[in-house]
Amino acid sequence: MIQYFKNIEGQTIEISKPDIGVWVNLVPPFKEEEFVELSEHLDIPIEFLRDSLDIDERPRYETEDNVKFVVIKTPTENNSFNDSDAYYITIPICIILTHTQIVTVNSFDNGAIKKFLNSFQKRHPDKKNMMILKVFEKVVQNFMEVLKEINHRRNQYETSLYSSNSNEDLLHLMRIQKSLVYFVTALRSNELLMMKLERTNFLGLNEEERELLNDLIVDTSQALEMANIYTNILSSTMDAFASIISNNLNNVMKRLTSITLVLSLPILVTSIYGMNVDIPYMHSNHAFYIPVVISVVLSLLISWYFMKKKWF
Repeated sequence: MIQYFKNIEGQTIEISKPDIGVWVNLVPPFKEEEFVELSEHLDIPIEFLRDSLDIDERPRYETEDNVKFVVIKTPTENNSFNDSDAYYITIPICIILTHTQIVTVNSFDNGAIKKFLNSFQKRHPDKKNMMILKVFEKVVQNFMEVLKEINHRRNQYETSLYSSNSNEDLLHLMRIQKSLVYFVTALRSNELLMMKLERTNFLGLNEEERELLNDLIVDTSQALEMANIYTNILSSTMDAFASIISNNLNNVMKRLTSITLVLSLPILVTSIYGMNVDIPYMHSNHAFYIPVVISVVLSLLISWYFMKKKWF
């Protein structure tokens, strides 16, 4: 689906066809005929539009026929039905600069473009470089917000795991860990992209725009550092809980072994007195109580010994 937005007197208006100074936004579902039509109307290489559909597209930039193409990664919620998949993945936002328009292509619905749309009335579509930098800014903000949410979830699941040691909480932590792997990879690629844009001045930025790009590089580095810190904390937490669970299992097995030993000696005594051979005191009036007393005494002695060793 193709959307055309124009800023008219500080208001964002959606129009029905492309015009000068229009922001063109492509969102799913996509149709091949829409790509062909847009490519012909705006003189955009069709490969730029088709490359946008690749979810694994890496952040990069290139130019062809004076049309500039920039790809940056942004986080989005994972709608997979698999309970072991990551909560969040990263998807590409493809930005295409034509002679008179700025075009964005999204393989999935994402928060960065929604934020950009909400603030579009403050933008100047004729300043296409600043428009790209503002998209970058929304992407960085989106990363920061999602990272804070992930950290909040991690704290909740860890607190729950302290008291329950359930497999479900461990699965939640594993899904968070997978999300952080996506984030670290994407943020590192985004940072390299921005640094290369600053070094080569691919967009032809002025002084003000270069300062904004430099600030975005700093913010991206901060988000990357946050993602690395959360990843290290989560890895240490998972290792610690693995050790705790293993230790708890050892304690349970130790208790079960102790109980087995406490019960085995009385069983041995009663089995001896139950044999069909002559045994001491078999004709005594207390023949029943003798094995019972011996069994109880042995059980108490072994229990006292294990309690002294703190095996119970």
